[in-house]
Amino acid sequence: MRWLTALFVLAVLLGLAIELWLGARQAAAVARHRERVPGPFAASISPAEHGKAADYTLARLRLGRFGSLIDAALTLALTVGGGIAAVDALWRHGRLTEPWLGLAVIASVALLVQLIHLPLSVWRTFGLEARFGFNRTTPALFLADLGRGLALAVALGAPVLTAILLLMERAVRWWWVWAWGLWLAVMLLMTWAWPAFIAPLFNRFVPLPDLALRERLEALLDRCGFTSRGVFVVDSSRRSTHGNAYFTGIGRHKRIVFFDTLLEQLAHPEVEAVLAHELGHFRLRHVRQRLLLSVALAFAGLALLGWLSREPGFYAALGVPVPSTHAALLLFAFAAPAFTFFVTPLASLWSRRHEFEADDFASRHASAAELASALVKLHRDNASTLTPDALYAAFYYSHPPPLVRITRLRAPAAPQAS
Repeated sequence: MRWLTALFVLAVLLGLAIELWLGARQAAAVARHRERVPGPFAASISPAEHGKAADYTLARLRLGRFGSLIDAALTLALTVGGGIAAVDALWRHGRLTEPWLGLAVIASVALLVQLIHLPLSVWRTFGLEARFGFNRTTPALFLADLGRGLALAVALGAPVLTAILLLMERAVRWWWVWAWGLWLAVMLLMTWAWPAFIAPLFNRFVPLPDLALRERLEALLDRCGFTSRGVFVVDSSRRSTHGNAYFTGIGRHKRIVFFDTLLEQLAHPEVEAVLAHELGHFRLRHVRQRLLLSVALAFAGLALLGWLSREPGFYAALGVPVPSTHAALLLFAFAAPAFTFFVTPLASLWSRRHEFEADDFASRHASAAELASALVKLHRDNASTLTPDALYAAFYYSHPPPLVRITRLRAPAAPQAS
C-alpha cells in the first residue's frame, strides 16, 4: 500500500489548497462589496452594520485560514510524520495490555490535539468574538465549559471506546458489525438523553415564559400535526449575543429550544415563521433522511475500517510500523476527513435544497414575509455577510445565500398561510 502514502498526502495538501483558494475568493468578494448594502436589505441594514458584517467575516476567514494550516500540519505530523507511532511507542514502555494501552494512546493523542487547538479557541472567543461585541463568556465560564466537556468525554467516551477496542480484539473479522450496532445504540441513547440530562449541565432551560407567544406557537404545532415535550428558552446570552433556534430529542421526547437572544431580536410573527421553517424539516422528513444517511455512512465507514485494520500496509503507509487496534482507529480518524472533504459540495447542495423546501413549508403554514423579515434581522444581528462568493457558497454553505433566499421569500408567488 505504498501508493496510499502519496494519495493521502496529496489529498491533505489538495484539500488545504482548495480551502485557502476558496477563502481568498470569499475574502475578495466580501471586501469588494463592503461599502454597498444589497438592494433587498437596504431598508433594514445600515451601511455601518453591513461594514461590520464584512469586517467580521474577513476576520473569521483569517482565523480559519490559520486553523486550516494547523489542521493540515497536525494531520501529516501525527500520521506520516510518525506522531501517533511515537505516542504508541512511549506508552508501550509501560507494558500496558489492551484495551488499556489503546485507551492511553488514543486519550494522549486526543489531548494533544485539544491542547494545540486551545489557543485558537481562546482567541476566537476572547479576541475575535469580543472585538465585534458578540462574546459574553467569562474566563471562569470558559474554563468551566472545558472541564465539563472533558468530564463528559471521559464518562461517556471512555466506556464506548473500551467496548470498541475489545470488539476489535475479540470479534476479529466481523467486529465492525458489532461496533456499528453499538454506535447506533449510543447515538439513539444520546439523542434521547441530551435534552434532559446533558444539555442542562451547560445551560439553563426554562419553559417559554411569554404566554401569548406560547399560545401562538402551540397553535402552529397543532396546525402542523407536531407534538413535543414543550417550548423552551435557553440562556445562550451567557456566552454570546448570537441568536438561533433548534429541535432536540427524538420521538415523543422532542423539544423546541429558542435562544433567549433570538427572542430578543424577533417579533412574535417572525418567531412563528422561524419555528414553521424548523417544523418543515421534520414534516418533510429531512431529519429522518439525514439520520438514515448517517447510519448508512457509519456502516460503510466501519466496513472500510474493518478491511483496512487487517492490512499491514495500511499502518505502514500512514506512519505506524506496529499494527494495533487503537492505531487503526486513530489513523482512520485522521485519514477519512482528508478524503471526505471533497464531497462537501454535494452535502451542501443537499442541505440547501432542504432549506428551500422548509422555507416553502413555512410559507404555507405561517408567513413568507415574516420569515424573510426574521432572516434579515438574524443576518444583521449575527453580522453574517450578505455578499458571499458564489463558488465559496456553493462549496460550503448549508443554507442558501441570503440574497437568493430573501428574494425568493419576497417574490409575489411565494405561498402564504391560508
